[in-house]
Amino acid sequence: MAKQKSVYTCTECGGQTLKWQGQCTHCLSWNTLVETIAEKPVTRFSPVSATGQVQNLSTIEAHEEPRFPTGLEELDRVLGGGIVHGGVVLLGGDPGIGKSTLLLQALSYMSAHQQVLYVSGEESAQQVSLRAKRLALNVNAVNLLAEIQLEKIQSVLAERKPAIAVIDSIQTVYSEALQSAPGSVAQVRECAAQLTRLAKSSGTCIILVGHVTKEGALAGPRVLEHMVDTVLYFEGDLHSSFRMIRAFKNRFGAVNELGVFAMGEKGLREVKNPSALFLSHHDAQVPGSCIMVTQEGSRPLLVEIQALVAEAHSPSPRRLCVGLEQNRLAMLLAVLHRHAGMACYDQDVFVNAVGGVKITEPGADLAVLLAIVSSLKNKPLAEKMVVVGEIGLAGEIRPVQRGQERLKEAAKLGFKRALIPIANKPKQPIDGIEVIAVKRIAEAVAHMD
Repeated sequence: MAKQKSVYTCTECGGQTLKWQGQCTHCLSWNTLVETIAEKPVTRFSPVSATGQVQNLSTIEAHEEPRFPTGLEELDRVLGGGIVHGGVVLLGGDPGIGKSTLLLQALSYMSAHQQVLYVSGEESAQQVSLRAKRLALNVNAVNLLAEIQLEKIQSVLAERKPAIAVIDSIQTVYSEALQSAPGSVAQVRECAAQLTRLAKSSGTCIILVGHVTKEGALAGPRVLEHMVDTVLYFEGDLHSSFRMIRAFKNRFGAVNELGVFAMGEKGLREVKNPSALFLSHHDAQVPGSCIMVTQEGSRPLLVEIQALVAEAHSPSPRRLCVGLEQNRLAMLLAVLHRHAGMACYDQDVFVNAVGGVKITEPGADLAVLLAIVSSLKNKPLAEKMVVVGEIGLAGEIRPVQRGQERLKEAAKLGFKRALIPIANKPKQPIDGIEVIAVKRIAEAVAHMD
């Protein structure tokens, strides 16, 4: 028997080399080459296809794709209104976060209106049935297939033609056309490509469940995210009951949308007012606390930013951020020193976004700085006040997107004052909230006195 040849495949781009080396020559990523078995060339696609015909773009009739609700409004929000027939959705998340529970709840609702199929590659049919009974779900119309071989899954999909199919998970599926083990770069890429092709040709919406690495990225080749139409991440602290689902790519809707759930004994339930999760309930205003309004897609959220400034007992003061960008904190402290005359070079600075939410937008800059100043002076901010604004290196306070919507959300939740950039000052007053517009960081700090 001839010895099988091995090649080294990049986990980022799928490029191959005959020898191992530290850097991939295709995408220039470091330490991403893993040894795999060299595959024989196989014919995957027919050279002649109806979709390969040249058409004039102006003659193509464009129409809005109909959407089908999943029964979970928070999931529909992230998907852009619901599921689209023929779409491919990739859902990733940590082990035990609730991906299978979320999809089983959605299939339970959709099975009353559409034919659905749940393909389980990680759990047996008995395990899935026990989960459904524990969640008290009506799964009389939910079809289940416990299989990991791609060809058998394709034949069942072609025979039954379900409207929605869930593959849990793509890393467990393998194709007999390839010799490598399930979960390898070649297997994940090939199985995802074949399932995507099947979804586009048959109109079946396929939802792929994906594993994540210890760094939090989806396992497998990076091309996996390019193949699908929608990429969702299911996040949350395993020690907390709250879960958040985000859209990082969506060809049928907006990205950066956020859906919030709470895990309970009966599965995941939707959180209608997520702002309440990210606000602490103090008896009185405390130093180092500042409320900001962040924008997650089309949804404004109120989040509490907490800061603690303490005297450093080492030559290198600590700078620690939870839920915010670490590098941005160092920049903001430099701006505070230069343009407001407050030095923290001999202080440890800790900043936290309450509730486990991750804030990536620069609109949190002003809230972070005022929370730091509040802790440094040991003086609380005014009661019922929200803060929003981006800070430039010259000390100016720059405008943020959708300022009107943020102010209306704050007023709806009972906040009386808002400290915002002058460029976001509304032309017409908003009922119930006083707007204070500032140009520079020194003006904002002066309003604390």
